[in-house]
Amino acid sequence: MLPEAIAAVTDQLGLLGNPSSLHAAGRAARRTVEEARESLAQAIGARPSEIVFTGGGTEADNLAIKGLYWLRCGEDSRRKRVLISAVEHHAVLDSALWLAEREGAQVELLPVDPLGRLHPDTLRAAIEADPRSVALVSVMWANNEVGTVQPVPQLVEVARSHGIPIHSDAIQAVGQLPVDFAASGLDAMTLTGHKLGGPPGVGALVLGRAWSPVPVLHGGGQERDVRSGTLATPSIVGFAVAAGIATKHQAERAEQLVGLRDQLIERVRAAVPDAVLNGDPGPGLDRRLPGNAHFSFPGCEGDALLLLLDARGIECSTGSACSAGVAQPSHVLLAMGLGEELARGSLRFSLGHSSVPADVDALAEAVGPAADRARRAGLTSVRRP
Repeated sequence: MLPEAIAAVTDQLGLLGNPSSLHAAGRAARRTVEEARESLAQAIGARPSEIVFTGGGTEADNLAIKGLYWLRCGEDSRRKRVLISAVEHHAVLDSALWLAEREGAQVELLPVDPLGRLHPDTLRAAIEADPRSVALVSVMWANNEVGTVQPVPQLVEVARSHGIPIHSDAIQAVGQLPVDFAASGLDAMTLTGHKLGGPPGVGALVLGRAWSPVPVLHGGGQERDVRSGTLATPSIVGFAVAAGIATKHQAERAEQLVGLRDQLIERVRAAVPDAVLNGDPGPGLDRRLPGNAHFSFPGCEGDALLLLLDARGIECSTGSACSAGVAQPSHVLLAMGLGEELARGSLRFSLGHSSVPADVDALAEAVGPAADRARRAGLTSVRRP
């Protein structure tokens, strides 16, 4: 967390007041929440009335996918098709598949190219097969595993030309890339606090005023009667503070991260010459996240390599943190055309506002020996009877 966000949360923790209450403490909490809402909206190019606070990005994605589907299907029962890219985060993917299993939705996973990018023509062809049957489209702004940035403006243009609402999970993008909700033309967009240097457990669905998805949570009718639940004032304030700082310094931080990332890529390749860089090689911010480097290491098991690096104080990921520990290759890498063996031997290295050149030095020193040891361990396990 950013120090400023920690301070903002801490200042609020000693205050008690339900923002929905009419007494003085409640009114004070409401004023604090609305000021945070205005600050967050300004940071991402949205109107304050378009910010719906949630308990995190996963909840916001669920609300967008399920809520918009139920709304659109309720208006016209022919609208059964949910179009999403094949590389979506599980919060979107599993929400859509749940609708298929329980609600009769027809989920279509739109194919991506070897860089992980969905082409507008692919979306156009899917929609034009039967435009009236499409309930919604969801395509993430930037991939959480390989860092590839999607052509959001072009995808929005395709969906809106048919009057179909389009949502984007922008959790990875906000703070790392220039993100303006109004300029994007999106109907809904997800972001979360902990990816910006804010607290975990708080997020938002940015929701155009033309849309009122069916609620997933029912109760007090907070947040435009779209998301019920007592608002977590301290977390919301920390979220808004972090978003303001991250977006204000986005350009300079992106430049710093790109420099570190490119050093990391060069030095990993020098230490492990056959390592494969996944995703768009960049360098532009319209192609790849500035703080992301994703490699496949032939002959290595990703989990083994991760633990060997972890023992050296280097924390990385085998893919989405939400699926860590699950012994199966990443659906993102498989959708990009990687074989299962190579997909299993993959790691994501993430850089952020606290990263420094010494971190890259430490990885460069450790990754070669770790890869050699992981390969030897893999050969040993194969030879066992």
